[in-house]
Amino acid sequence: MKKISIAITLAAMAVSLAACGGKGDDTLGSQVEKSADNRADALEATADNLEDQAEAVRDNAEQQSDAIDDADVNAQAMPQAQKDALVNGSEKLR
Repeated sequence: MKKISIAITLAAMAVSLAACGGKGDDTLGSQVEKSADNRADALEATADNLEDQAEAVRDNAEQQSDAIDDADVNAQAMPQAQKDALVNGSEKLR
């Protein structure tokens, strides 16, 4: 009976040691995961910022288009450089 209890105790100790690994790789794995999460969060924040910027560009273009329509601009009388500047956003209708 004593041999059986010793064998069970040794088996339990072996299982508990095998479960923890004993090499410190759990901490390293956690650090890798945390670092990747931080990088992913930064990328998502950048993406959100870019979406906001894209929406602002669209809103600005819509306002500029409305201003051109409201002013009833004679586009045929405009120099090509001015038309190009309006289209690429470097100039606004005043």
